[in-house]
Amino acid sequence: MLAFYRRLYPFKSIFAWLNHEHAPTKLFTHREFAFTLQGDVYLRYNSFANADELKKQVCALNPTRFEIGPVYSARPRDKKTVRPAAFSPQLRELVFDIDMTDYDSIRTCCSGADICRRCWTFIAAAVRVLDRALRDQFGYKHLLWVYSGRRGIHLWISDREALELTDDQRRALVGWLTIIQGGKEMHKKVNVRIGTMPLPPSIASAYKMLQPVFHDLILEDQDCFASEEGWQALLHLIPDKDIVKSLQELWEDNPDRSSEDKWQDLEDEIEKKRGKGLRRARQVILTAAKEDIILQYTYPRLDAEVSKHRNHLLKAPFCIHPKTGRVCVPVDPRTISKFDPAEVPTVSQLLNELDKLAPVQSGEGAEHHADWERTSLKPYVDMLDKHVMGLMEETRKVKQKMGTSTFCLLARGTLVY
Repeated sequence: MLAFYRRLYPFKSIFAWLNHEHAPTKLFTHREFAFTLQGDVYLRYNSFANADELKKQVCALNPTRFEIGPVYSARPRDKKTVRPAAFSPQLRELVFDIDMTDYDSIRTCCSGADICRRCWTFIAAAVRVLDRALRDQFGYKHLLWVYSGRRGIHLWISDREALELTDDQRRALVGWLTIIQGGKEMHKKVNVRIGTMPLPPSIASAYKMLQPVFHDLILEDQDCFASEEGWQALLHLIPDKDIVKSLQELWEDNPDRSSEDKWQDLEDEIEKKRGKGLRRARQVILTAAKEDIILQYTYPRLDAEVSKHRNHLLKAPFCIHPKTGRVCVPVDPRTISKFDPAEVPTVSQLLNELDKLAPVQSGEGAEHHADWERTSLKPYVDMLDKHVMGLMEETRKVKQKMGTSTFCLLARGTLVY
C-alpha cells in the first residue's frame, strides 16, 4: 500500500478534481478527509493546503483507504478551535451509490459480495438510466462514475449547482429518482402512477431503455422465473386472481418452462381476458402491472441515505478495496456494458508492472509522481484528467463572465461620475 501511495496514486489529479482550479481554493483547503488505518482506527476532520500535503500525510499514515467529505465553513483540522456554530458543511458533490447486494433478491448468478460479468449488467443498466436522467432532467454535466472496487459503483456530480444543494434539496432530488421502495423481499415495490394514469414522462423514458434489458437480462440470462421461488415472486405482482390461478396451475404442471416462456404465458393470459371482453379499466390495470414488473426488476436501486446529506463521506477514487485489492477506477458510462470488474487492475498487479520496467533516470529510491503513466492505471487516470479539464473550463468561463460583469459595472460608475 505504501508503495502504491508513493508511486502510483494520482494525488495531483484528485486535487484538481476537487479544487476545480490549479491554485488551491476553499474547495480543497476546507475539504474533509477521513482515514481508515489498520485495526479499524478512523481519523476524521483532516484537511490539507495542497496535493503535496495530502500525499505526505497519506504516506505517513498508510491508510487502508481514505474518504472524501464536504467543504466546511472552516478548515476541518481547526474544528476543535472554532465555535460549533461556525463549523458546518457548505458544499458537497451530489453523490450516489449503487450496490450489487440490493439486487440479491433478483440475480441468480451470484449473491452477497460476489460479482461477475453477468450480474454487472444490472449495474450497467442502472448507470445508463441514472446518467441520462441526471443530464436530461436536471442539466448536470460533470458526472464522474467510479467502480467501488468490489460490487458496486459510485457517482460524483461536481456541477456548481449540485455542490450548492441543501440537504432538503438533495432529499427531494433523490426522492424524485427513487421508485424501488421496500426491503429485499419480493413484494410490489413500484408505485409511480396516479390511479390508472400512464407512467410519468421521466419514468416512461427509463422504461423504454429497460424493456430490452428485461428481456435479455431477466428472462434469458438470469432466468429469474425458472425456480419456484422466482415464479411465485412474479405471481405476487399480478393484480388478477384468475390469471394468477391459471399460471400457478400451468407452471406447477410444467416446472421446466423457462422464464421467457412464463412471461409469454402471462401475456397470453392477458390476451385471453381481452378477447373475452375485458373492461377497458381492467386492461389498463394489467398493462400497468406489466410495466411495473419490468421496472421492479431492472430500475436502479439507490442507497438513498448516501445522497441525502452533505456531511456524508464516500471512498475516494483510486483507493484500493481491502477485500479484492482492486483499484476504485473511473468508468465511462458510454461503454459501461463492456466494463468487466475482473479486469480492473489490482495493487499487486500494478507494482509488478513497475518492477518489470527499467528504472527511471531520477535514481533508485526516489519518489516518482507519475509512475502510473507506465502502468495499466494510465487510461483510468487519463479519464479523470479529461473530466477535470471540463471542470476547469467551466470555472474559467464563470470567472470570465464575472470579470466582464464587474468591468461593465465599473464602466457604468465611471460614466455616472
